Parts: sequence; structure tokens; C-alpha cells
Amino acid sequence: MLKTIALIDGSVYAHSVCDAAAWVSNRAGASVELLHVLGRREGAADKADFSGNIGLGARTALLEELAELDAQKAKLTQKRGRALLEDAKDHIVNAGVSDVTTSLRYGDIAETIQELELDAHMIVVGKRGEAADFAKLHLGSNLERVVRSTQRPVLVASRKFEPASKLLIAFDGGESVGKAIDHMIRSQIFSGIACHLLMVGQETAASRTQIEDAASQLRDAGYETSCDIKPGQSEKVIAAEVEAGGYGLLVMGAYGHSRIRNLIIGSTTTEMIRSCMIPILLYR
Repeated sequence: MLKTIALIDGSVYAHSVCDAAAWVSNRAGASVELLHVLGRREGAADKADFSGNIGLGARTALLEELAELDAQKAKLTQKRGRALLEDAKDHIVNAGVSDVTTSLRYGDIAETIQELELDAHMIVVGKRGEAADFAKLHLGSNLERVVRSTQRPVLVASRKFEPASKLLIAFDGGESVGKAIDHMIRSQIFSGIACHLLMVGQETAASRTQIEDAASQLRDAGYETSCDIKPGQSEKVIAAEVEAGGYGLLVMGAYGHSRIRNLIIGSTTTEMIRSCMIPILLYR
């Protein structure tokens, strides 16, 4: 059976992640695995040695007290993680998904995803985590690492999830968006949802042929499909189309360049996630 992995934390995006995971799983006939990952230092008592900074007379008592506080903190962190998972499970069951499991894991989130994704068809994650700075529009610190590390599509949930009646595909003719279209053709998730393909750049005979061919594939698979080519800067044109067109979902390729290149000249993927107020489905 297909499985949707939903990454849960204590952020305001948790309910949206649950709603998105339930929507995907109900349409695909999939189960849901709710995953909460604790860092290695969060899940166990801190074994740091402070003895060199403590006077001889107080050393033993203070070290025992520090160890006890660390153990209590670790237990509370684990208890909180389990509570988050149970609340999320209730939310998804109430949304109509009967097969829901929970998993509390310790370690690196990207490594954990790689271990669990073998029988998964999609991963759902919130745009921002608990520690993200909303005022500065910072994204979740683990978001890019998760997207780059997995072989599965990643659905990035916005603050509020609404089922999509039409979606926008940011088409660039690349391998990633080709994978997205192939997945859409084979999947039940997008059945009945109208599609619009948008390519940004100067229109040429070759680019028109590319986008028309992609649109034909979707039409042959039963999708109501339109397409267009517009000049301009990708981030601005796509964002404007999302806002003006009333789309419920943006589909696009993700992080086509190295982290170093993205650091120097920026990333279209990052900018789209930051600026778009709708869920974004990413393919690599």
C-alpha cells in the first residue's frame, strides 16, 4: 500500500500538514505515517562534562543536579513529541484516513527520511518550522535538506490548506518537471483538477513545441489543460500568475542547481516557496 509521510512539529503549519496529508492520502488510497524527529541532543540527557568549571566542594552535587535536569528535559521533549503525534493522528483520522501510524525518531531529519521513504509515494512538510522567523520570511531550516535528500515528491504546506480545483505547473522543459508530469499522468491524486502550464521566457518555435507536447500528454491522460509562455523573471511572473489565477497548488521542479550556486545567485525554488501563499509540490 502507498504511504504518505507527514513531518510534524509544534509549528503553526502542523494542522495544514495534516490536512494536506489527509487530502493526498484519501485521493491516492494511501496510508499516512506521521513522523516527528528529535535531534540527538533533544532525545537523550546531555552528557557534557562541566567538572572543569566547577569548584571542588560543589562539583559532585552540581553535576548530579545537572544530570537530573538534563534527564527531565529529555523526558519532557519525548513526551511532547508523542503528544504532537497523537494530536496529529486524531486530526487525520477525523479527516477520513483510517490507516495512520506515528513514529518518533532520533537523529538527522534528512537521514531519517532516506530510511523511511522506500515505500512512500510523497512527503508532506510545512513551509516553516517552530524556530522560523516569520517577520523575516525565513523558511524552515530543514526544508531544503529534506527536498534535496529525497527521491520522492515533496508537498510544502502553506499556512492553510484548501483542496485544489486547479493547479499551475511551472514548466521549464527540464527533467524535474518532466518527472512531475509523468507522475501526474500515473497518479490518482490530481484526477479532475484542471492544469495550466506556464513557461517563463522568450517564446520560440522550440519552446512552444515543448510546452504544447507536455500539454498534449496531460490532455491525453484526461486532464483539462491549457498552456502559455510569458516573458520576464521566473519568480515574479509565476508569483503573479498564482495570485491572479486563483490556483490551489503550484507544481514545479526543485533546486536544479548546487547549494553553492544558489548561495551566490539565489534560488527560484526558495523564492517561490517564500512568496507563494499556496501549497507547492516539488520534484527533483
